[in-house]
Amino acid sequence: SLASACWVRYAERVLGRPVTAHLCTAKSPQQVMGSLVKDYFARQQNLSPEKIFHVIVAPCYDKKLEALQEGFPPALYGSRGADCVLTSGEIAQIMEQGDLSVKDAAVDTLFGDLKEDKVMRHDGASSDGHLAHIFRHAAKELFNEDVEEVTYRALRNKDFQEVTLEKNGEVVLRFAAAYGFRNIQNMILKLKKGKFPYHFVEVLACAGGCLNGRGQAQTPDGHADKALLRQMEGIYADIPVRRPESSAHVQELYQEWLEGINSPKAREVLHTTYQSQERGAHSLDIKW
Repeated sequence: SLASACWVRYAERVLGRPVTAHLCTAKSPQQVMGSLVKDYFARQQNLSPEKIFHVIVAPCYDKKLEALQEGFPPALYGSRGADCVLTSGEIAQIMEQGDLSVKDAAVDTLFGDLKEDKVMRHDGASSDGHLAHIFRHAAKELFNEDVEEVTYRALRNKDFQEVTLEKNGEVVLRFAAAYGFRNIQNMILKLKKGKFPYHFVEVLACAGGCLNGRGQAQTPDGHADKALLRQMEGIYADIPVRRPESSAHVQELYQEWLEGINSPKAREVLHTTYQSQERGAHSLDIKW
């Protein structure tokens, strides 16, 4: 299975069915949040979806394209999940131009009076998605193995890393993280040749992951602000980890909004399908 929150549109348009057939059907976080805001939150506030203008802040420009192409069936929501996507760099520019400060700003919540004691994060690294969480879940569900520490091993380069689970001397799970188009291109070539050994691959278009996205704040000469990236990584690493399944809010959403974990509504809201065309081998001849 290939999972990505940013590379999907490219796979649909350029790589076609040989690749999209392997894409995880789970919606991206942006798409799920769109459903959450325009359906659950709208009903909580007794508002029609059209009365809500939903703005997403993203680390890259791919999320703008995703928002343009992702629409909800009118019978369900009657509006687009994300009305506007701004990159974090654009937000920084707006704040600089408007002399704004967020130091004293209060953070609201979708849950009204259900306030969190503190900000929590998932158990992945700062630039990745949920490989570590899925790896732990698969290890427990498939092999009854409790994995506390997920160990990444760099192979070709620091942006292609592997995670494995061994049992009785045999590798039973083999996951990978492939960041940047050079690594993705190599991955696709092996996949099409039938020489791809991975059960799950997390794919991110940007080398270095989302913190290195082109939409992030940059230096005046147009390069990634490495000092700022290191600062963000440090801040993120200091945030306490809480696994999603232990969150009372997540459990509440499954029961009140999605009508259960494996309900038809949960499958409808949290999963998607992909549009693609059959492509020839020339689709791989793109120079990066």
